[in-house]
Amino acid sequence: MKITVDTNFLISATQWDNSVAHKLLMKLIKVDTEIFTTKDIIEEFIEILERDFKHTKEEANSTVEKILPLMKLIESKEKLDVIKNDPDDNKIIECAVASNSKYVITYDKKHLLVLKEYKGIKIITPEELIKILN
Repeated sequence: MKITVDTNFLISATQWDNSVAHKLLMKLIKVDTEIFTTKDIIEEFIEILERDFKHTKEEANSTVEKILPLMKLIESKEKLDVIKNDPDDNKIIECAVASNSKYVITYDKKHLLVLKEYKGIKIITPEELIKILN
């Protein structure tokens, strides 16, 4: 299965060991899921770790070094303008389209989850994917 994860999923999966996102990440690794990301998503992840979680540059990079081997880093070739209220979130949809993902996993209720689906790619929460996998 191919999935794209957004920044808030990565934050939840790496900052709280008992979070649903963390448990899902561990499960996805065990079932050999392809997890896709882009340089832009990783850069945003680092920025949030530093800004909101007060990580040093070294701590943020260390976190990325731990999770990046679990993911496939790709380049989005097509620029999309799907999310008008937060154009920055288009990079998540672009990654999902470029990777042919079946799902986008997110907690973003305002911009991503309201779409529910884009070109056959389902946009769901980690809790929903856990139910699907069980």
